[in-house]
Amino acid sequence: MASMTVLSVTAVPDHVRGALTRWLLEVTPHLYVGTISARVRNELWRAVSGCVAGGVAVLVHPAANEQGFELHTAGDQRRQPVDFDGLTLIATTAQLHQEIAKP
Repeated sequence: MASMTVLSVTAVPDHVRGALTRWLLEVTPHLYVGTISARVRNELWRAVSGCVAGGVAVLVHPAANEQGFELHTAGDQRRQPVDFDGLTLIATTAQLHQEIAKP
């Protein structure tokens, strides 16, 4: 069954961005939205996460859990999803906390 999918990417090669636009709409630069099957979503995520060197990718799609969605990330990020008793929370790195504390 097809479901709404949101994918945000930075620093991926043009050929991957082209593949994304075959299946999803690029509503703003680097933000893709569409209704696709789980198989297509998994293939697109495999392509994106395999070549996100130096960039960041975030995938959100519906799931049968308390929050109603799953969150996947790839690349070097300051924010990391953490499972906390079945809920996905976002943890930030110490580097982010140090930047905020600077005067």
